[in-house]
Amino acid sequence: MIDTSALIAIERRAATRSEAEWAELFPSIAAEPVVLPAIVVAELLSGVALADTAIRAAARRARVEALTAQVPIVDFGLAIAGEWARIFGALVKKGRLIPSNDLAVAATAAHLGFGVLVGPADEKHFRNVDGLRIEILSL
Repeated sequence: MIDTSALIAIERRAATRSEAEWAELFPSIAAEPVVLPAIVVAELLSGVALADTAIRAAARRARVEALTAQVPIVDFGLAIAGEWARIFGALVKKGRLIPSNDLAVAATAAHLGFGVLVGPADEKHFRNVDGLRIEILSL
């Protein structure tokens, strides 16, 4: 499962690559199948909507389209909603809430039995989720 932080780090590193070359990086960065939670796609599309120029928006959109053509998207359905509620309850009891989008990423990973690949700066709040395996992207 790829978190947005990893995708942003890869995008910055691969700024000179074509959209197809960029998308082809993802299956090769993990030893297990790679998927995207729907919320990560939403965050990427927010980056398109918030781009400061039409050229940057078009480049971001092309990268999102190339990525989603290569990497399966996991929808947030009833089973993942149940994981979200379970994790949310545990975090509330510990007094250690995490951002809601990252809670959706964690719930999706937990449901599938996947780890979460985060950017090189780490996303330490994911460590508040018991049993969630975190991998830090090294570029």
